[in-house]
Amino acid sequence: MLNATYEPINVCTVRRATVLLLKQKAEVIEVGSQTLHWARGSLAKPVVIRLITYVRIPRDTHKRKITRRAVFARDGWECQYCGARASLTVDHVIPRSKGGGSGWENIVASCAPCNRRKGDRLPHQVDMHPRVKPRIPSAHIFIQLASPTIPATWKQYLLHEAA
Repeated sequence: MLNATYEPINVCTVRRATVLLLKQKAEVIEVGSQTLHWARGSLAKPVVIRLITYVRIPRDTHKRKITRRAVFARDGWECQYCGARASLTVDHVIPRSKGGGSGWENIVASCAPCNRRKGDRLPHQVDMHPRVKPRIPSAHIFIQLASPTIPATWKQYLLHEAA
């Protein structure tokens, strides 16, 4: 679902999209190959819809829920220390015991061996620095988590959001 400004705001069910279309609260932007049929009509299956009126979405990105899956997705499902893709855990770059917080900017995906090797030490103490500086993820990460296989028709709108 896109906002009136074509900004992706969430992934909804086909049923929810159809209701929004029938209530004329949204318009179809992309359709699928299937057709939805009911007793009094039919409609091409909506794949991308856009709300007619702009909906203000709170942008408290620092409050976006931090989950293991969201951290892994943001970090490309690989250890930020060695690049491994197996046995992923999360690591506080600056350990909490050393004053590090639990925000997006201090948590990275780490394989279990790297996490054990780093332990409760600062990155410079063990010469282990994240490959990419941790950051707050863009909204498309959460859309990818809601729909792990991103249809090709969505990609142009997700690129619009990331810009």
